[in-house]
Amino acid sequence: MKRILFMGTPVFACSILKCLMDHHYRVVGVVSQPDKKVGRKQILTPTPVKKMALEYGLDVYQPEHIADLYETLKKMDLDCIITCAYGQFIPRKILDLPRIRCINVHASLLPKYRGGAPIHKAIIEGEKESGVSIMEMVDKMDAGDVCHVKKVTITQEDTMGTLHDKLAVCGAEALLEVLDDVLNQSAHFEKQDETQVTYAWNISKEEEKIDFTESSMRIYNHIRGLIPAPVGYAYLDGKKIKFHKVGYMEENCDEQKGTLIGLKEDALWVSLEDAVLMIYELQLEGKPKMSARDYYNGQGKNMVGKKFE
Repeated sequence: MKRILFMGTPVFACSILKCLMDHHYRVVGVVSQPDKKVGRKQILTPTPVKKMALEYGLDVYQPEHIADLYETLKKMDLDCIITCAYGQFIPRKILDLPRIRCINVHASLLPKYRGGAPIHKAIIEGEKESGVSIMEMVDKMDAGDVCHVKKVTITQEDTMGTLHDKLAVCGAEALLEVLDDVLNQSAHFEKQDETQVTYAWNISKEEEKIDFTESSMRIYNHIRGLIPAPVGYAYLDGKKIKFHKVGYMEENCDEQKGTLIGLKEDALWVSLEDAVLMIYELQLEGKPKMSARDYYNGQGKNMVGKKFE
C-alpha cells in the first residue's frame, strides 16, 4: 500500500484528511502549521487538521519552517505527498522526496484564483461557479499541471462560508475520483493556460472596508465574500459597523446610495440605487453581534436617513 504524507492546516483541509482515512489510504504522517494562541486569553490552540490527525492516531509534525523537516521526511520512504491549504511554501527538495508525486487540492478552477483566498475572491468577483482543482505541486504558487477539476454552482445567496462548505465536500470527492490513478501513475496532467491566470491574495485589512460608491451588486458581493470571516464593515455616522448577515433585492430607491432607509421585516434596508441591501445581523465596534431589530430598537432609529461611508 502506497505511503502518503498529508499536509494541511484549516478546517477546509480536514475533509481531505477524513476522506483519506475513511477510505483506508495509508497516511504515515501529517504536517500542519504550529499551534497558535487564540482569543483574548491567548490560549494555545491546535490547528483543526492536527486535532483530527490525533483523533486518528497519526503522527503530527509542526515545524516553523517546513524545510527543517527534510531529514525526517526523507526517512519516511514516501510514495506521495498530498497537500491542502497547508500555509507554507514547500521547497523543491521536499517536493522531490516522494517516488510518485506531490499533489495539491486547491479551491478554485485553475488557472483562476491562484493564492490563499480563492473562496473569498470567487464570491467578491461575482462568479457563478467555482470548484476544486487537483494539481501537481511545483515550486511556484498553484502553477502545477492539473489532472482533475470538479465544479460547484455559486448562488446569489452564497457567502464565503457556505461556498467553503460546498468546496470542502467537492474537494474530497474530486480527490477520490483521481487518487488511485495518481498513485498508479496513470493520471493525465495538463498544463495551465498561463494567459488566463488570476490571483487571489489573502484578504488585506484595507479590503475589509466596504465601498458604498461601488455598483449595487459589487457592494453585495463584497460583503458576502467576507462572511463569516474576516467580515466587512463601513461607517455610519462615524461608527464602525460590521456586516454579518445580509440579503439583496432589486428595488428602485429615491434615497442616495448607502442611505439607511429603516427597518422592514427584521432587516435594516440600505439604498443601493437600483436595489436594497438588507442587513439582518451586524456588529458595533467593541460589541457582540446583534440582530437588526435589536440595533434599530436601540440607536438605529436615530440613524435613519444617514449614509454608510
